[in-house]
Amino acid sequence: MSDLRDRQLAHLTRPGAGPALVVVDVQRDFAAPDRLTEYGLTEAALTALEAAVTRIGELVDAARAVGVPVFWVELGSDPARPWRASNWLREGGFDAPMSPAEPCRLGTPGADWYRMNPAEGEERVVKRGYSGFLGTDLDARLRAAGRDWLTVVGLTSECCVYATAQDAVQLEWPVVVPRDATAAYDLDVNDAALTQLGLNVALLSDTAEVVALWGRGTR
Repeated sequence: MSDLRDRQLAHLTRPGAGPALVVVDVQRDFAAPDRLTEYGLTEAALTALEAAVTRIGELVDAARAVGVPVFWVELGSDPARPWRASNWLREGGFDAPMSPAEPCRLGTPGADWYRMNPAEGEERVVKRGYSGFLGTDLDARLRAAGRDWLTVVGLTSECCVYATAQDAVQLEWPVVVPRDATAAYDLDVNDAALTQLGLNVALLSDTAEVVALWGRGTR
């Protein structure tokens, strides 16, 4: 282990440190195999995605067991307030109405959490775009809860996980991303996203190490 990593981990496990788990977009439209056919995932990519969802669920259970608060960040696409720039980027129509195929439309089954659910009393943040921090009060809620560092997990690694983790570190949050608790729809894209996260945004880890860190420094 490098001296730098030793110092990073020592900060996370110092007496009184307060971690939080941030779960991003593990929703049916992004994770259920029957919702992903148009993305053309290979069998290997589908297997990796399901494995990541399993690890995320395990982290949620472990966080609850040791008193680490779980913050649920979910996309809520609102037809009354379409994300026009995204529509332009993906469809070419800046002012077009929201497509019925838009993922995670508010009030639809596609917006439901997949293979896991927030428990009563756990914080839920609905976002409009990629980052869980943009246009939300996630930062304020984390600070009000006395948190000091974040584990960010969810879907997908190159998009909403990356955007949320990047905004977190720019807002002065130390961020840990477990490699096995995120995924993309392409294995090479996921590898590239993890490389970028490790270069500029987060300390890369895995679920076992994160649980051990929580056990050493939880308050």
